[in-house]
Amino acid sequence: MEKKVVLTGIKPTGVPHVGNYFGAIKPALELSRNYESRFFIADYHSLNSLKDPELLKQYVYEVAACWLACGLDPQKVMFYRQSGVPETFELTTIIMAFSSKGLMNRAHAYKAMVDKNREKGKPDDHNVNMGLFTYPVLMAADILLFDTDLVPVGKDQVQHIEMAQDIAEALNHNYKTQLLQRPEAMVSENTQTIVGMDGRKMSKSYNNTIPFFAPEKQLKKLVNKIVTNSQDIEEPKDPDSCSVFTLYKLFATQDEQQALAERYRAGGMGWGHAKAELFEKMNSLIKPMRERYEELMNDKSYIEKLLKEGEAKARELAAEKIRQLRKAIGID
Repeated sequence: MEKKVVLTGIKPTGVPHVGNYFGAIKPALELSRNYESRFFIADYHSLNSLKDPELLKQYVYEVAACWLACGLDPQKVMFYRQSGVPETFELTTIIMAFSSKGLMNRAHAYKAMVDKNREKGKPDDHNVNMGLFTYPVLMAADILLFDTDLVPVGKDQVQHIEMAQDIAEALNHNYKTQLLQRPEAMVSENTQTIVGMDGRKMSKSYNNTIPFFAPEKQLKKLVNKIVTNSQDIEEPKDPDSCSVFTLYKLFATQDEQQALAERYRAGGMGWGHAKAELFEKMNSLIKPMRERYEELMNDKSYIEKLLKEGEAKARELAAEKIRQLRKAIGID
């Protein structure tokens, strides 16, 4: 029985934080054990908001090095840059003819931009570029080009997969054959919110993140800055309402979690001790990945080689899909 195809797009936005690792990277790598997985760096998607060429190039290398350091094996999964597969953009042009403007008008990102403009008393389409407006079409092309069965997404991204379904069905209906595979969204109901240093969701917009590859000294300083209450050492503490313990659970075994929880409840342990325990567990997991990440960033030619090898594999599949479509639409 053939494995189902799972595709994951990775937007290059700089070095990830702890929340990114546990919320996206680790689950995606675990999926790759049981599915035929394709991972791509969505560099053209970033162009809508990031127009500094050197920064974009740096971000691409950083995100590639990150995923490789965290365990992505390019011998077992297809790993490529979006920009290295030009067939993506030919498919985008083809499916534009089957994507209604009304559908694009309903896209969450576009509607949010319109709402923001209206709040400020500006025209609906102020600062809306066509890259933003047609973002769902390019995303659909990323997915449909490789006969993707499943796309792991958060609940806020399900709409984009539904749009890809609508586009695929419109094209298939027109040519009366299944030229494009209908993808399904894979939403994990167990995805947990990773808390930041201030107790809110870890997010760059809140400035409460812990960079995943922070050097040891910086990591220790950040852990020590995690907000706690004013209980003194002798008081018993509640592990279930503590950000330090919530983060500790991500890195520790069940036995280690239970042992620390007992120390919380018994009293006699200060916040400094709890933070020290968290730092040790975090650093023991992250250290080998951090070292690998630094090795990779010091040898970008190796990263480039891996990406180009992945792009060559991706283009073989993509070229066949485009050949089928060209024949079907009468442009072969």
